[in-house]
Amino acid sequence: MTAITLTPPYLIFLGRETRESYAKTGAGLNQWRPELCKGQIRLEGGTVDLGLPEMTLEDAQKAGIKTLVIGTAAVGGSIPDEWVDLLVEAAERGLHIVGGVHTPLNNIERLKHAATLSGSELIDVRTPPKHLPVGTGRKRTGKRLLTVGTDCALGKKYTALALERDMKNAGINATFRASGQTGIMIAGTGLPIDSVVADFVSGAAELLSPDNTDDHWDIIEGQGSIYHPGYASVSMGLLMGSQPDAFVVCTEAGRTHIEGWPDFPLPTIQDVIDRTIDIGKQFNPAIHCVGISVNTSPLPSAERQPYLDRLSAEYGLPCVDSILTGTDAIAKKLKKEG
Repeated sequence: MTAITLTPPYLIFLGRETRESYAKTGAGLNQWRPELCKGQIRLEGGTVDLGLPEMTLEDAQKAGIKTLVIGTAAVGGSIPDEWVDLLVEAAERGLHIVGGVHTPLNNIERLKHAATLSGSELIDVRTPPKHLPVGTGRKRTGKRLLTVGTDCALGKKYTALALERDMKNAGINATFRASGQTGIMIAGTGLPIDSVVADFVSGAAELLSPDNTDDHWDIIEGQGSIYHPGYASVSMGLLMGSQPDAFVVCTEAGRTHIEGWPDFPLPTIQDVIDRTIDIGKQFNPAIHCVGISVNTSPLPSAERQPYLDRLSAEYGLPCVDSILTGTDAIAKKLKKEG
């Protein structure tokens, strides 16, 4: 797996982003490692606000910030030309730069030159290990839970992190397994599954969650959705290689269509449960759904818990919001199942 070492504190770069769902890297770091995030910087026109102090690069340098983290992950995962001047200046000032996008920082010659002169590091999180294996389909020891989604950017990572925390609090042996750039930054280790060559995705997923003790749960961060027109192949390979014993469906209240693909309606929770089991049972016949996790933030506060209660009654499963309620109800169900 990929182990990284980042030097805090961090300045989160949000570019010119106006869509919160595409700033999930910055938001995730700020949510789960708030003590390390000390400021944000945006280009003119950017409206996404993490609630951190607004800083210039000069401000950040004076404040003792060590690392600039690219906090957005738009469709395609490239570095726009309009970012380069700011990134070069950051490197010239000696700030380390961390990128989780598909364009490697080290492939940008101006940036690489500036970093070499200043001694700053360019850290590409989305670089998979070399010589990954093809999936074997072999059943591994230990237990696995995968978070799956009706779409992208609606809580799979947050749910997995909350489950690790709440399962440990319930006395369950559990480990968060990061499969995306933000999760890797939070955990310090993991494997960027969407950067793996297609033939090796299921093998990479097997490597991400190796053999373990019988009482141990790997909580695997899901990616995309098996219904997604752009990213289903990654989701499918991760599901096959993870061979989960259990899964949690993640969705967002009020979302009606795939984000960024307005011609594709969002699948229902039942659609996702049925298809996940149908595919997953080829590799683990014991696979079953143990809960639903909903991002209820689009709803008025008074409507959030009633919404969760209605879904729980409809599906006969614990229904949680990983931020609002935590995932204790799912952790208790897993402990009861043994």
